[in-house]
Amino acid sequence: MREDQDDPFEPYSDNLELLAEKISEALGRPVTIEDANHRLVAYSSHVPETDAARLATIVGRRVPDQVIGSLWRDGVIPRLLDSETPIRIAAISEVGLSERVATAIRSGTRVVGFIWVLETEKPFSDREMALLMKAARAARTKMAQWQLQRHKEDEAHRDFFWQLLTGHLTNEALIRDKAHRIGIALPLQFHVVILQFAAEVKEPWQQQALEKFASICSNSRVVLRAVDKNQVILLCAPIVAGSMEGIAGQLQLLQRNLRSFFKADYDGLASGCLYSEYGRLEDSYREALLLLQVKRRFPSETGDLAMYGDLGYYRYLPLIWQETRKRSNVNAPLARLRTYDSEHHSELLHTLEVFLTYDSNAKTAADALHIHANTLNYRLKRIAEIGRIDLASMEQKVTLYLDLKAERFGDSRDL
Repeated sequence: MREDQDDPFEPYSDNLELLAEKISEALGRPVTIEDANHRLVAYSSHVPETDAARLATIVGRRVPDQVIGSLWRDGVIPRLLDSETPIRIAAISEVGLSERVATAIRSGTRVVGFIWVLETEKPFSDREMALLMKAARAARTKMAQWQLQRHKEDEAHRDFFWQLLTGHLTNEALIRDKAHRIGIALPLQFHVVILQFAAEVKEPWQQQALEKFASICSNSRVVLRAVDKNQVILLCAPIVAGSMEGIAGQLQLLQRNLRSFFKADYDGLASGCLYSEYGRLEDSYREALLLLQVKRRFPSETGDLAMYGDLGYYRYLPLIWQETRKRSNVNAPLARLRTYDSEHHSELLHTLEVFLTYDSNAKTAADALHIHANTLNYRLKRIAEIGRIDLASMEQKVTLYLDLKAERFGDSRDL
């Protein structure tokens, strides 16, 4: 190859596999070409210098999530997205990544892919950097076409995901057969995660949220995703099958990070339970939706929760409320207190709820109500008399507490 050729890679621009080989041949180093979502598009032949991260990318046909997360945390991907020229990347030994040089492939103003080249033992020269820039230009048209094809595949994947989310596809054999036909490798276990925003999801929000998920949630990976108005819905799989250990903590950290980053635009996060039968994917989705609903109604009590499994008795409030409405059941003691409060402009019902919330601890309840202990004792006597309630009966207190919570849940306009 002559050094004075204007574009030595242009003859190979229509075949990305061949282009990867020609880049590797020109630079004398292993090469991978990825799309904008870090899915493997093409790679050069194996050489002894190949590192663990590159091997894992080739085997999995995608850059491992823990590698993507590390690259985001170290600021590598933001630099790549901003830079018009190749950048050098230091080794990240904990994820098996050795020194690299990488460049973004651009089609107009859009980044449509990346070229990654192992630096091996010899640092890149200025001439090699210039060659890599030419290789990126040669790849841009074919990568843009690749993105269009992947868009069609993504639509098929989203349709499949919605069939599972809505319960229109529940037969396990049919699910696995369809997944195989459209190129989806279903993990052994899964859970549904919903990221909820205050308004209809914008494309930058979705991308930023997914990037933060990849950088924070190293114990879980995204398999499929869909958008429904103000929600980004993710099908996630634990990296280590059989356990949700560590995932809940990372989701809580992600929740705090998203809240800090998006501020008022962000509403909350919720995950359903872990399942292995894909006919039950709708269950995990419904669990996540219920957790979000409860968090909206009881933000101080449940706002920090991320997992449906941590919801406790709150998961039963919809059933209690439905039973109450179906049977037209009215909790008589609560009705009597409500009537008294309305007629006398008092707060006996609220006082009872606070007293029960603090496990009948009079001192803590009085502090929460900002009243004197003697005032609370007087109110409790009136509550017992008017409501005909035995405040020493655990059964009565549990029933009253659950009915109060169910009423608050039932007042939600999004039911």
